[in-house]
Amino acid sequence: MCGLCIGNPQLMNSPGAKERIVYFDARTKIHLSNYINSRIDNNPALFVSLRNPYSRLQINGIESRLKMIGKSLGINRVHPHKFRRTLAAMAIDKGMPIEQLQRLLGHQKIDTTLQYAMVKQSNVKLAHKRFIG
Repeated sequence: MCGLCIGNPQLMNSPGAKERIVYFDARTKIHLSNYINSRIDNNPALFVSLRNPYSRLQINGIESRLKMIGKSLGINRVHPHKFRRTLAAMAIDKGMPIEQLQRLLGHQKIDTTLQYAMVKQSNVKLAHKRFIG
């Protein structure tokens, strides 16, 4: 998220300086457009600090903001990686092939993606019924 730019919000520099495509649904595009149109700075970064000088938002800024939001909602241990893990778990639960999830997450090795694959027992039961019995 920190590496996104206004000119091309769908390309992000990820750890290891790899470029990665970021997908947005229509609702997200509307919110991003409204956000960009409301900004009063000239920084090319997609996400910037709230106060002048508007500098590119860094990971610690995102982490502290999420922690503050989580605390106000009574949720402990809110951090960016939790959203990534949740997205991966939800994708697997909905039947996304692990190879596609690997590409989405930008993993080179499938073993890394498999660490995110926390399968619910209820889904195992449904899969058994569907494929075996």
